[in-house]
Amino acid sequence: MNRLLPLPVVVPLLGAALTLVLGRWPRLQRGISVAGLTTTLAVAVVLLVEAYRHGPVVLAVGAWPPPVGIVLVADQLAALMLVVSSAVTLCVLLYSIGQGQGDVGESAPVTIYHPTYLVLTAGVTNAFLAGDLFNLFVGFEILLAASFVLITLGGTEVRIRTGSTYVVVSIVSSMLFLAAVGLVYAATGTLNLAQLATRLDALPDDVRLALQLMLLLAFGVKAAIFPLSAWLPDSYPTAPAPVTAVFAGLLTKVGVYAVIRTETLLFPDRQVAPLLMVVAGLTMLIGILGAVAQSDMKRLFSFTLVSHIGYMIFGVALSSVAGLSGAIFYVVHHITIQTTLFLVAGLVEVRAGSTDLRLLGGLARLAPLLGVLFFVPAMNLAGVPPFSGFLGKLGLLQAGVAAGGALPIALVAAGAATSLLTLYVASRVWNIAFWRSPRLATDEPAVRLPALMVGATAALVALGLVLTVAGGPLFDVTADAAEDLRARTPYIRAVFPGGTP
Repeated sequence: MNRLLPLPVVVPLLGAALTLVLGRWPRLQRGISVAGLTTTLAVAVVLLVEAYRHGPVVLAVGAWPPPVGIVLVADQLAALMLVVSSAVTLCVLLYSIGQGQGDVGESAPVTIYHPTYLVLTAGVTNAFLAGDLFNLFVGFEILLAASFVLITLGGTEVRIRTGSTYVVVSIVSSMLFLAAVGLVYAATGTLNLAQLATRLDALPDDVRLALQLMLLLAFGVKAAIFPLSAWLPDSYPTAPAPVTAVFAGLLTKVGVYAVIRTETLLFPDRQVAPLLMVVAGLTMLIGILGAVAQSDMKRLFSFTLVSHIGYMIFGVALSSVAGLSGAIFYVVHHITIQTTLFLVAGLVEVRAGSTDLRLLGGLARLAPLLGVLFFVPAMNLAGVPPFSGFLGKLGLLQAGVAAGGALPIALVAAGAATSLLTLYVASRVWNIAFWRSPRLATDEPAVRLPALMVGATAALVALGLVLTVAGGPLFDVTADAAEDLRARTPYIRAVFPGGTP
């Protein structure tokens, strides 16, 4: 079974090479891209089942034993991230193919889109499977290099300008990460995560704390945690709709995944738990207050994206099984729902020509299906019962109450307030864009939404509903994953069956 581990990385990279060579044959490009991501999703599902039944799946690449060689590890957390990210990237790819059939001009996909998109996917999957800090860094760099191309796709002035901010921030965070990697190696003599789990414990407290803060700073920028999140609302909304959607759904969550992995495996002593709680609360509240002030759907969703990262950091800060389980569940939920909302914003832009709320109105009557596609994930994001957003928030708030203390209870209050403000924001968008009198000229012919764009968005809406219906079994998986993260020994023993050197 461990021979399957390289496939989620290798298959997209091979697909990228083929689609680059076949740039003059767009149909072949599309077919290879869809086949590659479908294969990746199938392999991810198999790895999740194997990790759930038998524990982490490990492969030493090139038969070089750890810690000498590269190690790929798929425990329940990594495998679950692989499954949801593969499903989302596949749906967004189908959406972008539909957009290519309906768009013209500067937004139209170019030859480089498919190769770059597949390289981005390979970077994401490599980051999830990385068994050492340097390979995690490589995964980040692969996805960032691809994202630099995608965020400036079309080469318009506004995309180049905002993309430049994204590039600069990404390079700075990567430099911080690389510096942290060098310091960790200097202090411990290894970068293998399983070996670091034991060697870091032997370091003086102040050295270990310094290394922890450096890694958190690097990952905090990538995850868009306040106050390191100001770059995101200005960078994401200007990119093409499918690019914005996959960025919003996945890229920040890779940063959150890195926080979860390092805080549980490398630094289980909870030295920075109070700091994480304060940051989580500020991220939730300031992010959602920023959303309240927006008049454009894409910028509004960008601020809700930042806000809801706070829920995940809250669960990590609690560090209990319930808190980590709720955080993992919320990551899975948020990847799906936030991606869906950005795809809906793209459909609104195709149908109405704008995502500016001041120019919209009457979409519920003019495009009823579009209204449904927005309403369901919007209520899910707001945490309205019985949707998965409600289940995830309830799990986190219960974990906060169970933890007790002033900071956890304050975070529970902040989480409840953020949920109410998210409902207000979602209701405001619905009332203005969908419910009020049309601002569009009704005598003009309606713009027909491409079927593939609608179908891909509907598939993600359905996936959000599946997370709701399967909330119980999914919580079982996240609880098992959280227990393994807290114990640390299943991961360490899987990498070093004979004992950590």
